[in-house]
Amino acid sequence: MLTIEERDDVAVLRMEHGRVNAMDVELLDALTEAVTATDRALLITGAGSAFSAGVDLRQILDGGPAYAAAFLPALTRMFRAVFDHPRPTVAAVNGHAIAGGCVLALACDIRLMSGGRIGLAELAVGVPFPVTALEIVRHALGPRAGGVLLGADTVGAEQALALGLVDEVTGPDDLLPRALGLAAELSSRSAESYRLAKERLHRPAVEAIEAAAQDEHAAVLAGWTSPDTRGRIEEALRALTARRG
Repeated sequence: MLTIEERDDVAVLRMEHGRVNAMDVELLDALTEAVTATDRALLITGAGSAFSAGVDLRQILDGGPAYAAAFLPALTRMFRAVFDHPRPTVAAVNGHAIAGGCVLALACDIRLMSGGRIGLAELAVGVPFPVTALEIVRHALGPRAGGVLLGADTVGAEQALALGLVDEVTGPDDLLPRALGLAAELSSRSAESYRLAKERLHRPAVEAIEAAAQDEHAAVLAGWTSPDTRGRIEEALRALTARRG
């Protein structure tokens, strides 16, 4: 579900999990382990037509409250592992990056995109937004965060660039070479200076995340497992099946 390739001082993590790299506990744990195990710069990308289409909503429905109770901490751990990684992190968004997939890209220092759609669709489905994800979005998008999050829409690459969701748009063939070049360039700088600068830039977000940590899990879990939310997820999955049909 995840391949790891080391290219000089850059670790390339490629999600290869099902058709759209949907996030389940197994993929989240694999990403967290891979990120925390390396002291290299990171390049995160996906296989096929998607970077990641976000949370595996079918698993959330089928697994019930017990699965959601395991999934949400795994999601937070993965986002924090990427956001807190001390070395440079680059997202090479090769296709759709929806909801959790968008947050994963926003957790990286630099984001390049070659196609597909990107956006924060959580509120359109009806699931509460975990505070870790929200603070990462706020850090990455600044004053645009509210409009993007509350709008719950997805956009193409050029509009994503205008909104600050990505930093650069490339052609599909140029995506990985360009992302690797940026990762290598950033990695060539002083590791300690980079770590300190990143830590200070991230400090407001990290402090907000940690201040809310005690209360977040129970409230968000209740929202994700409520009958209303389950009904909205079922409706979203039916609509998705109809579009594919």
